[in-house]
Amino acid sequence: MSTTTPTNLRPRWWHHLDSAAGGLPLDLGLYTASAAFAAITAATSTLTPHRAWGAIAALGYLAAAIIATGQLITRHRRPTTPLAGLPARWLVTALTFTTAVLLPLVTQSVQRAAGRTDRAQEEVLVIEESGRRLLDTGTPYLGPDAIAALPPDHQLLGYTPYQPAMALFGLPRALTDTWWTDARIWFAIGTVLVLLLAIHTLRHPPATTRPPRHDALLLRAAQAATVLPVCALTLATGGDDLPVLALCLLALAYAATARPGRAGIAVGLAGALKLLAWPVAAVLIIWGITRRTGLRVAAGALGLPAAALLPALLVDGEALVENVLRFPLGLGLVSSPAQSPFPGHLIASTLPGGRAIAAALLIGTGVAIAVRLARHPP
Repeated sequence: MSTTTPTNLRPRWWHHLDSAAGGLPLDLGLYTASAAFAAITAATSTLTPHRAWGAIAALGYLAAAIIATGQLITRHRRPTTPLAGLPARWLVTALTFTTAVLLPLVTQSVQRAAGRTDRAQEEVLVIEESGRRLLDTGTPYLGPDAIAALPPDHQLLGYTPYQPAMALFGLPRALTDTWWTDARIWFAIGTVLVLLLAIHTLRHPPATTRPPRHDALLLRAAQAATVLPVCALTLATGGDDLPVLALCLLALAYAATARPGRAGIAVGLAGALKLLAWPVAAVLIIWGITRRTGLRVAAGALGLPAAALLPALLVDGEALVENVLRFPLGLGLVSSPAQSPFPGHLIASTLPGGRAIAAALLIGTGVAIAVRLARHPP
């Protein structure tokens, strides 16, 4: 196995920026920029849950920036002080996650349980309702007839455009209605546990691989996946993407430490939650094929999503197709709000036979990427 380190593979300017003064200047910059973003979100966002997040998170990020400033000053005076070392930076990251993610998340969950109807994004309501349906009927999906029978302004929320396993995060709410059964609480718990497992995997690789350890890089990765606003805001207000992201990162960590079977299981669990993970699964399967472990990766990557789909297919196959296939493709009874003026949408909506053209282009692009990956595997 090659002993080339990740820092040798990264652009030199990024390495210098990331490692300067023990990483503290970049910490300070990230926390300061995050505080500004949260404050602007609190003042200008048109989404009430986002404004509520920003009002709390801005203070958490500001506190982290002040602490990072103190660490920089202390390090300048005493370069070997543990107050500015890597464990202290981990502690600041954990504190920032508490104040910028967990505190606004719990606050919104408590306020929602007390009767506030503007303290969660719509996907939270959809997933909790899918958990109730799963408990009552054995499938998280409503069929087209049931959706058509809903009032027009409720039909969109009748759709569950996720894979069946996502409904598991809604089961606690189906059992009891309180703040800690909010689906976001369980998104956060799942995300943190999986990310901790990914970090442990990279810090303790099998003895046969022994890749170089770079704990500072793991800290930066943990910051990116937890405390930076792109993830912190998502987890506190909606959150359904974060467990999927965490499982994909865990799968990549297993692949990086030569554990193809576990990589397949991790990305398969992600694929059983959301289609977002399926491109990652394709990359990992090709990675496995080039290392003669493709079947071990594919067994979990494809088997687990298929196993999750099977019960819903047997209970109500038409409902599954309507929610998981027709709705995301824009063929359902209600148009998806995710439509946007990107090339595929413009082609589908303006050209004769546009949907077929857009689908053909999408398939062609996928084939091109697959060929590229096969010839130059990760």
